[in-house]
Amino acid sequence: MMRQYELVERVLSYDPQANEALLNRAYVYAMKAHKHQERANGDPYFSHPLEVAAILTDLKLDDATIATALLHDVIEDTDATRTEIDQLFGKEIGALVDGLTKIKKLDLVSKKAEQAENFRKLLVAISSDIRVLLVKLADRLHNMRTVEHKRDESRRRTSQETLDIYAPLAGRMGMQAMRDELEELAFRWLNPDAFQAVTHKLEQLRAKNQRLIDEIALALEVKLADVDITADVKGREKKPYSVWRKMENKQISLEKLSDIYGFRVKVDDIQDCYRVLGVVHTTWRQVPGRFKDYISTPKANGYQSIHTTVLGPQNQRIELQIRTFKMHNVAEYGVAAHAVYKDVGSENAAAPGLQQETGPYAWLRQLVETLLEGSNSEEFLEHTKLELFQDQVFCFTPNGRLIALPHGATPVDFAYAVHTDVGNQAHGAYVNGRQVPMDTRLRNGDEVRIATSKSASPPAAWEAIAVTGRARGAIRRSVRDSIRRQYAELGRRLVAAEFKRFGEEISEARLNEALPRLAAGTKTLDDILASVARNEIPARDIVQAALPKADLKQPLPNYKPKNRHRRAGGQEGWFNLSKVMGLKFRMSAEDRDSSNSAGSSIPIRGLKGDLPVTFADGGAVPGDRIVGVLTKEEGIRIFQIHSPELMGFEHEKWIDVTWDIDPNKSERFPARIKVLALNAPGSLAEIAALIGEADGNIDQVRMVHRGPDFTEMMVEVEVWDLDHLNHILAGLKAKGVVNNAERAFD
Repeated sequence: MMRQYELVERVLSYDPQANEALLNRAYVYAMKAHKHQERANGDPYFSHPLEVAAILTDLKLDDATIATALLHDVIEDTDATRTEIDQLFGKEIGALVDGLTKIKKLDLVSKKAEQAENFRKLLVAISSDIRVLLVKLADRLHNMRTVEHKRDESRRRTSQETLDIYAPLAGRMGMQAMRDELEELAFRWLNPDAFQAVTHKLEQLRAKNQRLIDEIALALEVKLADVDITADVKGREKKPYSVWRKMENKQISLEKLSDIYGFRVKVDDIQDCYRVLGVVHTTWRQVPGRFKDYISTPKANGYQSIHTTVLGPQNQRIELQIRTFKMHNVAEYGVAAHAVYKDVGSENAAAPGLQQETGPYAWLRQLVETLLEGSNSEEFLEHTKLELFQDQVFCFTPNGRLIALPHGATPVDFAYAVHTDVGNQAHGAYVNGRQVPMDTRLRNGDEVRIATSKSASPPAAWEAIAVTGRARGAIRRSVRDSIRRQYAELGRRLVAAEFKRFGEEISEARLNEALPRLAAGTKTLDDILASVARNEIPARDIVQAALPKADLKQPLPNYKPKNRHRRAGGQEGWFNLSKVMGLKFRMSAEDRDSSNSAGSSIPIRGLKGDLPVTFADGGAVPGDRIVGVLTKEEGIRIFQIHSPELMGFEHEKWIDVTWDIDPNKSERFPARIKVLALNAPGSLAEIAALIGEADGNIDQVRMVHRGPDFTEMMVEVEVWDLDHLNHILAGLKAKGVVNNAERAFD
């Protein structure tokens, strides 16, 4: 175990101005606080915070961070308090220790809600001071170095959360050396057989190729020396977990991997980086598609380097990384390499939180913004895990702003990366000047322009094509808000109709007065109205609560439902709403009196996919008479009046609806056409051409039955209205290759 003076000397070696007295006090205090505690391997517990502090001295962190490492467990595991830490070591260190205490029991493989909430605490603590993360990562690294002393189940759980969260988080912070070690340790315990196999194979390849590696390194040094470039050239080998992951992703054997060995060239300045690149590319042939310039366009975590692959001696592929010594330091230690954490007390130093606008600071800031915007911590954890594992592409706005996105990102992700409002109002995208679908995968260097409209809102389907947590979270929130608003509006109309049946007018004042008698907890009026729309609360209950003294057992005496026809010999009969819906349905005598009249029908928005309104199979178009069916799963499902599916629903769920079309919008609606066509070459082409010429949009064509002479097909189209559909049907019937064409609902 490291002695007190050894730790202090390590800090003073890179920071002669460090507060030696502070370090000594923290050492003694932590040792006394943990004096009766032991670790699983029998060592004194104090050895753990001491080793965490030692790891951070390797990163050359400031004295406050080292003191925090020594004290990081005292509030959680001993009788020490935050007040006591503040008094003895100052509020800065007290806040750091407290931030670590809140996330001490972070368990990302426990109950889903708990692990998500703990991760929220981690990000909130990091947002106030990123040194919390540095201590936490060092804490996890030492725990993984000694994880063999845990029980098997605990060891696997710790290794899994290390691989899921801590290693990628270290990578996002640019701390590649720490990420490599965390991944290797976790890989060792999660998949010991694979670890042993890959490690053994790498050892064999190392012995076999060492001479070739030395020859290539020497050849590089000689070429560079000829043009007066002083460089440090080193061969490097991929880590076991990195090799294993690539084998798994590409489904290939280790022998087929071409980049197990690479070379790193370090020089003094940026100009020499590009001079080295020129020498390499003029000496050896470059492999197409294997060049990346992260110096001119750094990664989001601040990483800078030039990557290229060439065919070197013996036609061997050589992967090269070219960077300055300073870039190499940042690549290995990430945020810990920045002087901002070593000069926190100076006037010119940035605050230790998320004050920076570039690099890993910007990513963390966006992550915390997403956290604070969301209401569901489980979704946040899910989305964050997605982002942690993604490689990146770099795209540009039309005015040249650089947007870094995960690999596989779409214009949807781009829009939300620019601003949440841009994403919520997006209705189209242009990549390099050409309009593209919103699920297009973006590539490095793409210029993306998002077309927006204040009346637009993101469809729920966009969540499936977005890859960033920011976009998915915003889409999910927007869809929830839209559904809630529409249910509330529907509920308001249903309640208004119920008020009218009893000769009363609905008013906000009456509803708000009734709210305390209806709401449990903190429900709002809109929540109550949405519950009515979802059939969770009867509309009559709202009226009863709003008019507690009224007799609501029967409607007004002069209330006469229209179009009632009884059959002789029973209490049940056929109730014809032909003026409203044009269809008869079976209902009880009691329910007849609660039916809506033609004057109380509910307008709907007819947009395809506009939640919570959806169309039944076969579709419906403006001009059709329609009926809505209220379902918990799909909201209001719209049926054309002649749809056979409609008869499968109880009449209590029917809602009288009418079209409400915005004349300023161009909207198409789904319909289905059954076509019996001649079985001849070109028939389908003629049918498709006619529909296209008539301005119809074909969604799908399905062959229902193929006979020797004729083929029956089902064509799903989108049209403007009923007249448009009838025009297409008439055109199809006039075609010589078409025997018959008719509307279909099944």
